[in-house]
Amino acid sequence: MNNKFLAELSLLFVAFIWGSTFVVVQNAIDLLPPLLFNAIRFFLAGVIIFIVYLFKNKGKVKFQLSTLFPGMILGCCLFIGYALQTIGLLYTTPSKAGFITGLSVVMVPIISYICFKNKPKRSAIFGSSLAAIGLYLLAVKGASPFSVGEIYVLICTFGFAFHIIFTDIFARRISVLTLTTIQIFTVAFLCTLSSLLFEDWKLIFNPETYHSTSLITAIMITAILGTAAAFFIQTSSQKSTSPTRVAIILTMEPVFAAITSYIWIDERLTLLASIGCIFILIGMVIAELPNNLKLKIFMKKTNKKSAF
Repeated sequence: MNNKFLAELSLLFVAFIWGSTFVVVQNAIDLLPPLLFNAIRFFLAGVIIFIVYLFKNKGKVKFQLSTLFPGMILGCCLFIGYALQTIGLLYTTPSKAGFITGLSVVMVPIISYICFKNKPKRSAIFGSSLAAIGLYLLAVKGASPFSVGEIYVLICTFGFAFHIIFTDIFARRISVLTLTTIQIFTVAFLCTLSSLLFEDWKLIFNPETYHSTSLITAIMITAILGTAAAFFIQTSSQKSTSPTRVAIILTMEPVFAAITSYIWIDERLTLLASIGCIFILIGMVIAELPNNLKLKIFMKKTNKKSAF
């Protein structure tokens, strides 16, 4: 029980890291193309994790085909999520992209049931639905027809949802450090390849680019905390909790983003956004409740009455 509590508390910290770096990243991609920024971020994070891996294994590399394949699958899922979300942002607003990405919360129990026959609890389904409503109220300011950008972001949610699901499967039988190292380098490689094909990657050689303190700060924070530490914690924590609960906890990311945006750049929440935050918190609590909670409460009341 303690391991589960610590795991979920660690996941909440991951959500805080990702949410609090929103403003930092937003400033950084004004100077570097998004895929190129992600390539640098994930490569640096991969180097950090690999150094830790070598230190733990006394300089020996023990990667096998049985560990490479799962790590690459997770890396591909992450790449789909980050790449399509970034492309979608070229055609839609960050608020709409944030809500649509949050739909991965609802997709996790549904995909788990369809693909793996893991029937979710009713409380998890209801909690996920409330969290999705909360994300809508928090992120979306107006309604309009779906654009190409929103379609890209909608597809990206499958990448994030499958990443949570497969992490739950692989992290139980493969070294967390090994799995994290492989998946991060996979994302770095795919982002680099995509940047070479679709972006002005030569900006990386522009000396003026690295004169920006905000860019260097963003790269270091997102690489060390937002990638290396965060994905190691997520992969490790999923050994002790369910993928649905992981998805619910990570819906706190936009809440932390809203809070830090208010503190750093004085971005104020509207009434609907505040209600959205409350819905997300309620969704988290409900998702934790067991299906037979009402029965337990009824039995306690019955026992109290019989005692008199």
